[in-house]
Amino acid sequence: MKKIVLFASGSGSNVENIVNYFKKNETVEIIKVYTNNPKAYVIERCGKLGLPCSIFSRKEFVENLAVLDELKTLKPDLIVLAGFLWLIPKAYVEAFPKQIINIHPALLPKYGGKGMYGSHVHKAVVANNEVESGITIHYVNDKYDEGQVIKQVKCSITREDCADDVAEKVHQLEYSHFPATINEILN
Repeated sequence: MKKIVLFASGSGSNVENIVNYFKKNETVEIIKVYTNNPKAYVIERCGKLGLPCSIFSRKEFVENLAVLDELKTLKPDLIVLAGFLWLIPKAYVEAFPKQIINIHPALLPKYGGKGMYGSHVHKAVVANNEVESGITIHYVNDKYDEGQVIKQVKCSITREDCADDVAEKVHQLEYSHFPATINEILN
């Protein structure tokens, strides 16, 4: 049995999508969700999905590494960042090499780095008159959005598209490609 741990900071739509994808898979188990945001909707989603969810502070994540200690006890095969906004400390990357992945709502290296998430990315893509955007699934290192690319999927953008239109196109790519890529990595 392969074990997955998920991290999220917001609504948890990708968390729910991943859970639903693996629901009938008897070789993969999502064992826990972590969030740094006590007001995140992902907490309510986890309750509805029957998934354990832990809320942690910056101190527990970065300073005393309590979250890392718990992860070492859980021994996940893969740690998936599904809308998680904090930088992953080097200690986590060293403890779980090539076992932490992230999805970014743009074609990295464009529109990556600190502060480039969600609508910020889509607004920048539109402002720069890009003709395509997409998703990048990548391994995590100790820098924002600089880990080795696993997969990129593109979508075209028209001149009429606003940031919300781009966001919708990118979300559809996330929902269809992220769980399948996670499955490929585990197998």
